[in-house]
Amino acid sequence: MVYIGRTGMNDLCFLTATEMARLVRAKKLSARELLDAHLQQIERVNPTVNAIVTCIPEQAAARAKEADENAAHGRFLGPLHGLPIAHKDLLDTKGIRTTYGSPIFRDNVPERDALAVERIRDAGAILIGKTNTPEFGAGSQTFNPVFGATRNPYDTTKTCGGSSGGAAVSLACGMLPLADGSDMGGSLRNPASFCSVVGFRTSPGRVPVVPSLGSPWQALSVLGPMARAVADTALLLSVMAGPDSRSAMSLDEPGARFAQPLDAKVDSKRIAWCPTLAGAVFEKRVIDVFERHRKTFESLGCVVEEAQPDLTDADEIFRTWRAATFFSRFDELLRQHPNQLKDTVVEEIERGRRLTVSDLARADTAWSRLLERTGDFMSRYDYWVLPTVQVAPFDVNQPYPREIEGVSMRSYIDWMRSCYYITVTALPAISVPAGFTPEGLPVGLQIVGGHHDDLGVLRMAHAFEQASGQATDNARRIPPAAL
Repeated sequence: MVYIGRTGMNDLCFLTATEMARLVRAKKLSARELLDAHLQQIERVNPTVNAIVTCIPEQAAARAKEADENAAHGRFLGPLHGLPIAHKDLLDTKGIRTTYGSPIFRDNVPERDALAVERIRDAGAILIGKTNTPEFGAGSQTFNPVFGATRNPYDTTKTCGGSSGGAAVSLACGMLPLADGSDMGGSLRNPASFCSVVGFRTSPGRVPVVPSLGSPWQALSVLGPMARAVADTALLLSVMAGPDSRSAMSLDEPGARFAQPLDAKVDSKRIAWCPTLAGAVFEKRVIDVFERHRKTFESLGCVVEEAQPDLTDADEIFRTWRAATFFSRFDELLRQHPNQLKDTVVEEIERGRRLTVSDLARADTAWSRLLERTGDFMSRYDYWVLPTVQVAPFDVNQPYPREIEGVSMRSYIDWMRSCYYITVTALPAISVPAGFTPEGLPVGLQIVGGHHDDLGVLRMAHAFEQASGQATDNARRIPPAAL
């Protein structure tokens, strides 16, 4: 079965994951055909964008053959049966190189799979490799000394964001139908915005992290799904989510809850419209794209009001816990390899070393108060909507923006406030494509939901996707790098 469009691209690679899964289950498409199409797309496009950094075609072919043999006898392993996937290079994959973007682990081959990898495999997905990430996932710009930089498929002189940058680019270019990512300060949402795909920061505990990150501040970092459409994101979440006895934070709800249709009435839902955020500075061209969509929510029958919660101390909470997390995870590594970690990682570790018990206690108390305030705010609104990222994609050779609209950024994460302020609320948040700047650079819109209301966020995102026409627009607007 061949799907070749007028551009010469393999159009099969740009079907939705949900449609691919339906065709496989109906025996109208084989796992091997699907794999071959994506491997051809990787061979053609990846040299330009550098998104997939480890590829295992022989192992993938063997697993696809096994999947087709099972399907021939009416046995389907799960909802992802036959769908190709690559895991972020921060997730351990048994027997497959996992570098964490660090030269220290250039040749590291784990002896076990991370739980998320295990669940996705057991659902029938075909692993084809790993996606690029910055060193230890630090920073929202995907580059590292092992593999180099991943480039934005809409303009290869620009960054794709990060830290799940390889995943976002692979999706945008049709090299993968689904991808996983992680998010501490925006690592699912930022690259989704920069690459015009969907990235979902799930509620802490929704997708258990096993092995554990080994720090009491695990609520900062979560795993979540990425895709080109909201329904596909929900499909992947349905196999990633669910409780696990090894994770004290895991939520009891089964992942299958997210396999249900996302169509739902959203009229009369109250939207807190937030074009500014606690002093964060946004580029005018980003706000211009964002503001066009107020009428999209109004057309859905939503009640839209400008409002935002009191985020006092959000900055200090995040920076304190981020430093503490880096210290907890990487201090010993820095002592063993003092000259092999990038400067920003070293800065975080050293700041973590300087933290006192009083610093941590103040952050903990401030977080409790912030959660009370945001909880009260969300009792008055169903959703809170804001731009995903404060800037459009910038020069791929620039580690981070030095200023926004004339305002200087004092650190490598200052420009990420629109994401990491949401992180400290512990609320689920999704980035969905919202359109493009006049230069043709993608802009994402961020929908934040209530406490543990991941399904509600997916439903509102799906409604927005349909009402805004972004799903159709994205189908037509294939990135130049993929043409």
